[in-house]
Amino acid sequence: MRFVTWLLTYAAGLAVAAWLLDGIWFEGAENGQAELQDKIVPLLLVALILGLVSAFIEPVIKLLSLPFIILTLGFLLLVINALMLMLTASLADAFDLGFHVDGFWNALVGAVIVTVVGWGVRVALPDGD
Repeated sequence: MRFVTWLLTYAAGLAVAAWLLDGIWFEGAENGQAELQDKIVPLLLVALILGLVSAFIEPVIKLLSLPFIILTLGFLLLVINALMLMLTASLADAFDLGFHVDGFWNALVGAVIVTVVGWGVRVALPDGD
């Protein structure tokens, strides 16, 4: 159950980021039922890639850059999150999933949106303990 919640949390964040920002998008139909059919599987697969990147690569990057994170009072974490979103887009492109992030600033704002939406979803869901 935790895996499904984790996956849907990332998917919700990515969907909101793609909806709000012109620089983050999924290829496919633009509206209606066709949009849902074209984009639901790629959305879930990109959410899985983002989750794996966040689970395995991001902690190593944070550990290696810890002195700089402290020096910048944590602002480097925003850059790291943006780079992880750009890495996710590159991996999604390698798997031909049709997910694109156009530039660093879109990735930065998108990473903030994914984080805030993920936090909101986790707060809204009942505690699984």
